[in-house]
Order: sequence, then C-alpha cells, then structure tokens
Amino acid sequence: MQKFIVELIGTFFLVLTVGACVDNPNPGVIAPVAIGGALMVMIFAGGHISGAHYNPAVTLAVTVRGRLPVLEAPWYFLAQLLGATGAAGIVFYLKGANQAAAAPAPAYSLGQCAVAEFLFTFALAYVVVNVATAKGTSGNSFYGLAIGSTVMVGAFAVGPISGGAFNPAVATGALYLGLLPVGKYCVYAVVELIAGLCAGLIFRMLNPGDK
Repeated sequence: MQKFIVELIGTFFLVLTVGACVDNPNPGVIAPVAIGGALMVMIFAGGHISGAHYNPAVTLAVTVRGRLPVLEAPWYFLAQLLGATGAAGIVFYLKGANQAAAAPAPAYSLGQCAVAEFLFTFALAYVVVNVATAKGTSGNSFYGLAIGSTVMVGAFAVGPISGGAFNPAVATGALYLGLLPVGKYCVYAVVELIAGLCAGLIFRMLNPGDK
C-alpha cells in the first residue's frame, strides 16, 4: 500500500505540473524547467519507498529488468493512472473557466487559490518530511535542493493563480505588505496548516517504523 500511495502522489504532482505549466499562452522555458523539477523532487521524496517510477513505461522496464515483482506492476500502473487522472481534473478546475472569481479573466476564485495553496503546501511539506527527516534518506546531501526546487515548481505551476505562498509565514508577510487581503490571508493560513498536517499524517502512514 505504501508504494501505491507514493506512486499516486508522485505521478499526481508530475502531471499537475505538466498541465498547469503547459496550459499557458506562452510557457517558454518555464514548462520544461518546472516539469523536470517536479519529477526530481518527487523522486527525492519517494524513491526510498517505491523506487519513484511515476511512469508505466518505467515500471514495465524495471519489472522486465527483474527489480519489481511482476504481481506489483499492475498496482503501480493503477496508482500512476489514478494520479494522472486526478491531476488532470485539478488542472481543469484551476485553469478552466473561472466565472466564480467575480472579476475579469485572468482573475481566480478564492476556491481555486485555496486549492492551489493547499496542494503545493502539501507537496512542500511532503518533500521536507521525506528528504530531511526520514530514515530512508538520512545523511543525504540533496535535501536543500529538493525543498527549494519544490517551491520553484509550485511558483511556476500555480504562482499565477494564488501568488505561491505555500507557507503561513510568507502569507503573513504578504498580508503586511498589502499583497493579500485579510480574508484571503485567513483562508491561505488555514489551508496551508491543514496541508502540513496531511503531509505529516501521510508520512507516518508511509513510514510506520520511522519514529
């Protein structure tokens, strides 16, 4: 089950980044940088649990190579396809019509902003706990790169939607700088804290022996 969840989460954020960055009138170099960054940080975060495939073709290659039991491969495929499908739905919600924003395009509704902040705050916290606190990645030298790159990926993918705070402290600074209205700040702070809680709970579920 742990491997299944890691593959679902990693594929979800990879496809979410692809969709959010490519669905842009002028993605330029941002899209490939963000997509490569998303794959990198999810490999850092989940490699010690599932091998971090996030791609049915890679899973097939690893299975044929003999490093993944044949009976596990279909579960990897299922997790990856579910993650991709879920990400596509979220991209449609975030980048689709936004009449609820009550402002001319490209304004976004509070709901869209909140979902964007929740998802990439979760991604950030998920990467942090896996690369900086897990026994499976203990002693690594890449945790700073992984954490910083997660913020970069989130900024590229959903920064134009929510502003890319991903941190109640950053949101507080934005509030005092006049960059966030009070109402939006309160929503951001709540969803970001909930995202951190979820990441911590997911880590404990994926790493039951890592206290």
